[in-house]
Amino acid sequence: MKEIIDLSTRIITLERNEYLKVKGSIDRNVYYIESGTLRIFISDDYEEQIIRFGYKENLIASLDSFLTGKPSELYIQAIKKSTIKVITKPQIDAFLQVEANRNLWIKILEDLVLQQMEREIDILTISPRERYERVFRRSPQLFQEVPNRHIANYLRMSPETFSRLKKC
Repeated sequence: MKEIIDLSTRIITLERNEYLKVKGSIDRNVYYIESGTLRIFISDDYEEQIIRFGYKENLIASLDSFLTGKPSELYIQAIKKSTIKVITKPQIDAFLQVEANRNLWIKILEDLVLQQMEREIDILTISPRERYERVFRRSPQLFQEVPNRHIANYLRMSPETFSRLKKC
């Protein structure tokens, strides 16, 4: 992954609650989080649903927009002050001209797909307690980096249920 991170020629800083990306925008970048924490979510007039988090040493992207060049329904927002390296689509495209680099990129995309599939299975098939425990085992850093209300939303449970599970 270092090879992709090294492509970046621009660093941005987001303050807490500042948006990296908003619904309806086209995003042709991948981001490497040097420090801080971000959340990816969708929102309608009534509620937000958190889909993913990113923290130090993670890549994060509005992948649908990055791959298609079309507007996305996703928001990306800093939960904490964050320093982010920006890697542009042209930089990635040039990087992918080398076959070995394509293999690395495919591995990164495969990992993202597998993570998303695991999350969907968690949300659709197991109880809140099992969901909490599986996510805690898989991502203990999440529980150190992210406020409880965001974790509860991510786990699709009320803050009260989350608090009760956390105490057990």
